[in-house]
Amino acid sequence: MKIFSLLLLLLSLSSLAHSLTSPSDLSALKSFKSAIKPSSIPPWSCLASWNFSVDPCALPRRTSFSCGLLCNPAATRITQLTLDPAGYSGTLSPLLSRLTQLTVLDLADNSFSGLIPSAISSLSNLQILILRSNSFTGAIPPSISNLKSLESLDLSHNSLAGNLPKSLVFLSALRRLDLSFNRLTGSIPKLPPNLLELALKRNSLSGYLEKSSFLESTQLEVIELSENSLAGTSPAWFFLLPSVQQINLANNSLTRVEISPAAATGSDLVAVDLGFNRIEGNVPVNFASYPALSALSLRYNRLRGTIPLEFSQMKTMKRLYLDGNFLTGKPPAEFFFGGDPVSGSLGDNCLQGCPQSSHLCAPSQKPNAVCKEAYGSGRGKGKPMT
Repeated sequence: MKIFSLLLLLLSLSSLAHSLTSPSDLSALKSFKSAIKPSSIPPWSCLASWNFSVDPCALPRRTSFSCGLLCNPAATRITQLTLDPAGYSGTLSPLLSRLTQLTVLDLADNSFSGLIPSAISSLSNLQILILRSNSFTGAIPPSISNLKSLESLDLSHNSLAGNLPKSLVFLSALRRLDLSFNRLTGSIPKLPPNLLELALKRNSLSGYLEKSSFLESTQLEVIELSENSLAGTSPAWFFLLPSVQQINLANNSLTRVEISPAAATGSDLVAVDLGFNRIEGNVPVNFASYPALSALSLRYNRLRGTIPLEFSQMKTMKRLYLDGNFLTGKPPAEFFFGGDPVSGSLGDNCLQGCPQSSHLCAPSQKPNAVCKEAYGSGRGKGKPMT
């Protein structure tokens, strides 16, 4: 009987030892939930199961703390806070900073609002921070640079404003940065050195593409800068970044593009989108020197002249969009009669002899009157009207 009682006592102590969440973590969780509007917590959601009469890290979990967080193997510290997209609304409690062992904070696809608290910068072990698709406002806290372990930062689809913090460059572990669909302004600062993916789509960024911003980001593979207000020239060095594979600069205010064939033979560049800008001059023939390029869009710019024959000789080219310009002459026959036809569009230009039966020639070419006006003798060197 004594042995049986002793076993029960040992089991009880063992259970307590493995289900005692750190008091600081417990207070942080309580503060986090109390900052969320109760009316926005559905009865079936993760937060609805957070019942603080039970220890958050206790195992096995049944009806309390059934989802939304993970604890370390010792069952004393919270390591992940990942909420379901249940439409939670409210603000973020500054006491989140007490979750010092947190490696993942993911609150995506909810309705959190207010400022991103600078206290988040105290989460020194954080590797993934995802606040995508909420209603956060204000500036990105410059102190976010204190997150030295951060590998992925996604603040996209919010209402963040102000300039990009110059302190971003100090996020030396960062591999993925997505700040798309916000209201950010100003120019692009110097970027983190180990970045692989950069997404800043649909903001209000302005200024020029400066080499100093990208100089140390030698591992960049994907650059998404579309739907901003970037101006000036898209420089040759930009397309020769050592690891770049995809570049999207569509829907900006660029007026010129420089492409150098030098060193392009070793490039991994696969896709380039420069559509819907204000680029003038001839179609940049040097794109043909990029050995892996398979998708190119220069649609709806102010390009003139003929389509380079070299484009039709590219074995890698699969998608080519040159529609919406003022291109003249006859398109290369290889586009229509080759063994591996190209998809895309050459429509809405001033081309002659573009077969109407080909999908490449849709939509139809500009009216002759528009083309004559664009290339009128009084405009000098055939420059289209702008």
